[in-house]
Amino acid sequence: MKICVCVKHVPDTAATIRLAGNNGFEDGEIKFVSNPYDEYGVEEAVSLVEKQGGEVVIITVGKAAAAATIRGAMAMGAHRAILVKTDSQFLDSSLTARALKAVMEQDGLPDMIFTGKGSVDTESFQTQYRLAKSLGLPIVNEVSKLVIDNGKAVAERETGGGEKQVIEMRLPCVIGATKGLNEPRYPKFPDIMKAKKKQIKEMDLSDLGIDVSQGRVMIEKLEIIPERSGAKMLTGSVDDQVTELVRILKEDEKVL
Repeated sequence: MKICVCVKHVPDTAATIRLAGNNGFEDGEIKFVSNPYDEYGVEEAVSLVEKQGGEVVIITVGKAAAAATIRGAMAMGAHRAILVKTDSQFLDSSLTARALKAVMEQDGLPDMIFTGKGSVDTESFQTQYRLAKSLGLPIVNEVSKLVIDNGKAVAERETGGGEKQVIEMRLPCVIGATKGLNEPRYPKFPDIMKAKKKQIKEMDLSDLGIDVSQGRVMIEKLEIIPERSGAKMLTGSVDDQVTELVRILKEDEKVL
């Protein structure tokens, strides 16, 4: 079984972001990590191959520095990787999906594709759907339980309010992983050292015939979210507090 896992190189959510110009940010000293949801996909792919045999291929579209994130996925057990390099901090999801599709077609289509349910930086939640559509494959996102048997995938996902949905698909398919699917392993030192010797094939978007200027979405302006003011404590009787709360929502916050 050949499994491709799409892994994104993203800023650590605890990092302090400083804007650079209208549509970028200073990334020279920011710590970057593997998109947390993608790690669930890596763990599931590696676990499946450990049981059934095959290989796990990591595919990343990002800057050259993303090789560090790829090495982390390899230390978890992935066999090899492909890095499509771009200088863009925010690559349009349609271009990313096109790049992923082109790489998979060039490398040989997999039996399964894993992604995270979304990326923690842009949170567009579109790439996996665009990829699945372009390949003509079924997709289930936010999968928290998965069983692969006899060429079929049975995926369970939460739909909200405690409700769950179970979907059965034939392979190949695309699975968007989320928390609860598994517990990503913590690579041991020998695995980290072995990962340094594994193959990372690098290419540019132009090698795939993709022009960045053809993206459908461009970021015009980024703004830092203003800090919220301190909490306001309401006093008095319950009736007084409710009356004051309604007044604040209507007159001060203007949300009613």
